[in-house]
Amino acid sequence: MADNFGSDYITIVDEDGEEFELEVLMSMEYNGSVYQAVIPAVDADEEADLEVSILKNVEEDGEMILCAIEDEQELETVYNLMMDALYEEEEDDEE
Repeated sequence: MADNFGSDYITIVDEDGEEFELEVLMSMEYNGSVYQAVIPAVDADEEADLEVSILKNVEEDGEMILCAIEDEQELETVYNLMMDALYEEEEDDEE
């Protein structure tokens, strides 16, 4: 399982053609798929609702796209793995 911590920014386009900039908090590979924990990117002086979303990279028509995870069990499993990885990283930093 590969983990990537740190801030990267991506721009996604929804089905209506509207662009959104997201900050990628963490990427994780699990069961052959890549998942990303993201929040809306905001300026330092902006206040925002920083709800974390977990998205899955899916190949569609030969192109990689980010999708919401429909399966509740899959979402819960990936969420728990990400939390475990974050806490593990935090413990390593304290040593």
